[in-house]
Amino acid sequence: MITIIRINKGKGPFYEVETSEGEMLRVSEDLLVRFRLLKGKEITEADIKAIKKSAGFDVGLQQAMNYISYQLRSEMEVRMYLKDKEIDSHDRQLVIDRLKDLKLIDDKIYGESYVRTQIRISDKGPVVIGQQLKKKGLKDPVIQEVLPLYTEELQFEVGYHTAEKALRRFQNKSHKETLQKLKLHLMQKGFQQQVIQMILDELPMEKDQEQENDALQKEGARLLRRHQRLPLMKRKMKIKQALYQKGFSIEDIQQFLDEEVMDE
Repeated sequence: MITIIRINKGKGPFYEVETSEGEMLRVSEDLLVRFRLLKGKEITEADIKAIKKSAGFDVGLQQAMNYISYQLRSEMEVRMYLKDKEIDSHDRQLVIDRLKDLKLIDDKIYGESYVRTQIRISDKGPVVIGQQLKKKGLKDPVIQEVLPLYTEELQFEVGYHTAEKALRRFQNKSHKETLQKLKLHLMQKGFQQQVIQMILDELPMEKDQEQENDALQKEGARLLRRHQRLPLMKRKMKIKQALYQKGFSIEDIQQFLDEEVMDE
């Protein structure tokens, strides 16, 4: 027979049971009561085997319950957490099955909550949120089921505020380049094309010739300094190409060159 020689309180809701053969069993309080494990009690090899068989699942379930008690988790997140806690694959599956039975993990509910939260706190569009859900382990059919919560109306509201903030960063650009940068910015944030166009149409962005001239002067002055060592003709060509790529009109560029780039 094997004797239990020591029972110590371990980390969290677990106990360490040491046997006379030097074996250490990690069990939950539930297992402690179920097997009536007490110091000095004699147990058999069959008891040890039964305790071990139950312990992996029991410990994994307790750890998973603690993990999901703070916030909703996806199935993949729980699996990865249990793997990190060295719960073997068989017990991990048993834990996942039990949590699903108890309705404590459900990727559809998780996805719905995640989408609503991101709409409220982030500046991301549905494309990026869909990518984030995929990284959380949600399957494509589930993602496609929950993303419609991010309606076109909500996309416009979030995207419009996102564009307003970005617009302040592009004030020294040409009107054309500002539109291009805003469009790219909203695409990178994950907004859909039709919503981006709606946002651009609604933003107060009429071309202001005075602002356009100021932006041209600033960019042109920078390019003059950059290319000041080049011969005159090459300098003009470089500046003209760069300003055109920045979205300024050929007429405005030529006027700038006539006024600022003097003959040698």
